[in-house]
Amino acid sequence: MARMMAIEAAVHVLEKEGVSVCFGVPGAAINPFYAALQRNGRIGHVLARHVEGASHMAEGYTRATAGNIGVCVGTSGPAGTDMITGLYSASADSIPILCITGQAPRARLHKEDFQAVDIPSIAKPVAKWAVTVLEPGQVPYAFQQAFHLMRSGRPGPVLIDLPIDVQMAEIEFDPDAYQPLPVYKPAATRAQVEKALAMLNEAERPLIVAGGGIVNADASPALVEFAEIIGVPVIPTLMGWGTIPDDHPLMAGMVGLQTAHRYGNAAMLESDFVLGIGNRWANRHTGSVDVYTKGRKFVHVDIEPTQIGRVFAPDLGIVSDAGAALALFVEVAKEWKAAGKLKDRSEWLATCQARKRSMLRKSDFDTVPIKPQRVYQEMNQAFGQDVCYVSTIGLSQIAGAQFLHVYKPRHWINCGQAGPLGWTLPAALGVRVADPKRKIVALSGDYDFQFLIEELAVGAQFKLPYIHVLVNNSYLGLIRQAQRAFQMDFQVQLSFENINAPEIGVYGVDHIAVAEGLGCKAIRVTEPDRIQEAFAQAQQWMDEFQVPVVVEVILERVTNIAMGTEINNITEFEEVLDVPANEPELVRV
Repeated sequence: MARMMAIEAAVHVLEKEGVSVCFGVPGAAINPFYAALQRNGRIGHVLARHVEGASHMAEGYTRATAGNIGVCVGTSGPAGTDMITGLYSASADSIPILCITGQAPRARLHKEDFQAVDIPSIAKPVAKWAVTVLEPGQVPYAFQQAFHLMRSGRPGPVLIDLPIDVQMAEIEFDPDAYQPLPVYKPAATRAQVEKALAMLNEAERPLIVAGGGIVNADASPALVEFAEIIGVPVIPTLMGWGTIPDDHPLMAGMVGLQTAHRYGNAAMLESDFVLGIGNRWANRHTGSVDVYTKGRKFVHVDIEPTQIGRVFAPDLGIVSDAGAALALFVEVAKEWKAAGKLKDRSEWLATCQARKRSMLRKSDFDTVPIKPQRVYQEMNQAFGQDVCYVSTIGLSQIAGAQFLHVYKPRHWINCGQAGPLGWTLPAALGVRVADPKRKIVALSGDYDFQFLIEELAVGAQFKLPYIHVLVNNSYLGLIRQAQRAFQMDFQVQLSFENINAPEIGVYGVDHIAVAEGLGCKAIRVTEPDRIQEAFAQAQQWMDEFQVPVVVEVILERVTNIAMGTEINNITEFEEVLDVPANEPELVRV
C-alpha cells in the first residue's frame, strides 16, 4: 500500500472517475488540493474570476457531453456560499456536478474561525449529498460515493467539504486497486411498457412529451426511432429541446406559457393522451394542472420514484431511466408493428404538421431600433443546424425558444428551472472546454450579460472562443413585462447616459469597451440589415484571436413577447402569421 496525503488520494479518485479538468478559484483552505492537482499534472484547471462562475462552467461542461461531470473548486466560507446557486441550478435540472470546498481545521470548527461556515447544512437542500469529511481515511471513499450518487438514479450535484488538516493527513491508499462503484438506474419492465403502449394505442390523438431525462440518458436516437415506428408526434420540453430535430416531421412544437410555439400548444390542447418520458411537468410547461390535463390520459416515465405524482397523478407511472424505457418501447413497438397492431396515425400527424406550417409568429421586421424577433431570424440564417445555443432566462431566452431552431441533443444548453441571471457566459465557457470544436453561440439580454461579465477574461486567458449574441434593450425586460399586471414600470430600467460613450445614447453600459477591456472582441449593430455582416465578422475574429466575441444588437426599448397564464390563454403582442397550411412557401423562419 502507498502512503500519501488524503487529498492526493482524492485527486487519484477524480482521475479514475474520468475527471480531466476542474473549474475553480484557489484559496488558503483549499491550497493542499491545488498542490496535489499540480503534482498529479494530468487534470487541467480553468481559473474563474468568481466561484459562482466556476460552478456554472462546471454545469456547462456536464451538460455539453454525455458522461461528463464538471468539478468546481473553492476555498472555505464565501467560496462555498458562492457555489450554492450553481448547486441549485444543477439540482433543479438533474445535472451532476461536484463542488469541492476547503474548510477550517477540525479543531477550529464551531469556533467562529475565519471563513469557517457549515457549508453542508447550507447546501443540503440543493444537493444530492453534502458532507464535511472529518476522518482522513474516509476522503477517497467519500469521493467514490459522490460519483456513485451523482450518476445513480436521478442525476444531481454533490458538495464535499474538506478541513485543511484532513486534506494534509497521511493515509494508506492504493490507486491501482480503485474501481468506480456500479451505477444504479431503475429500468422499466416489459409488462409496464406493454401496458403503456396499449393505452397509447387506444387513443385517437396521442402525443409524446420528451424531457431532459432523455438527454441525460443519451437516448435521443431511441426516442426518434420509437416515435417513427408508432407515428406519434413529439412535444419536446425546454430541457428536451433537440431530442428530435426541429425539422423532423414528427416534431410538433413546444408547449408552455412562455417558451412555446403556437402550434405546439394547439396540438396539446387537441390531444387525448400524453406519454411523458424523462420530464417533470414543470409549471411553465403545463400552466395550471386543470387546463393541461383536462380530457386526456397520461403515462409518466421518470427515473425518480418521488417525481411521479408530484405535480399530478398520471394514469400510469413507470419508474425507469429514460434510455432503458425507450429501448423497451422500441422493442415492443417493432413487434406490434410487425403484427399489425399499431393504429395508423397519419391523419392526426397531418393535422399537427399543418399547424406547424401555418401557426407562426412574424419575425421579418425591418424597423430601427431593431425588434428582437428579427435577431433570431438572422441567427437561424447565419448559424445553421450544427450550432449549439447557450442561454438562461429573460425575454431573450423566451423569444429565442419561440423563434430559434435546434436540431441535435445537447445543442440547447439551458438552465430550465432555476434560471439564474449571469449563468449564460460561464456556462458557454464550460461547453467550450468540453468540446473545443463545437459551434457555440450564447444568447443573453443585457442584465444576464452584466451579472458575471468578468468571466469574459477567462475566455481570453484560456483561449475559449465562442460568439455571444447580446440583445440590449437596457431593461429588465421580463420583469418589466410582468410588472404590467401591477400597472408599474419600477426599478427595471437600466438606461442612463454614459458620459464616456455618448454615441450609445441612453443605453448605458458600453459593453463593447468592457468586453475589449477584458481581452475579448466586440461589435455593435444598430440596423437589421447589418446583423449578418456582424455575425460574419464575429466568426472571423473568433477564428483569428481565439477569444469570445460579443455581438451586441441594440433593440427597441420595449417589446412584449408572447406569453400567458394558461396554454389556452397566450397573449400575442406582435403580429402572427396564420398562413394557409397548404402554402408552405409563406412560412417565415
